Amino acid sequence: MENNKIISALCYASLLFAPFLMPLIVYFVMKDKEVRYHAKRALLSHSIPTFLSFLLAIFGFIGMFSVDYHNMGGFVTLMFVMMAIYFLVTLGIIIWNLVQAYRVYRPGF
Repeated sequence: MENNKIISALCYASLLFAPFLMPLIVYFVMKDKEVRYHAKRALLSHSIPTFLSFLLAIFGFIGMFSVDYHNMGGFVTLMFVMMAIYFLVTLGIIIWNLVQAYRVYRPGF
């Protein structure tokens, strides 16, 4: 039982050292329902920053070649705003994952 708590907590904390990979492996290897539940939640929360970074990269790549020189200032400002939003969302997800890891592992849960 204690090992299941450790594995579940590591799925959330793996955002810092093995994002996306560890929850995926744990989900397919472990048979315990609770561990698989936490692995699935961790995998979903790890995929949000990845998806947002791909969207930001695609938008930046398309905008870089489609914006003319006179409108470049507005595009750069928009990219900085989008990067700030991405940073805040990612920071919130990191904090959420660490809180979830603590909640899963704490005694009495």
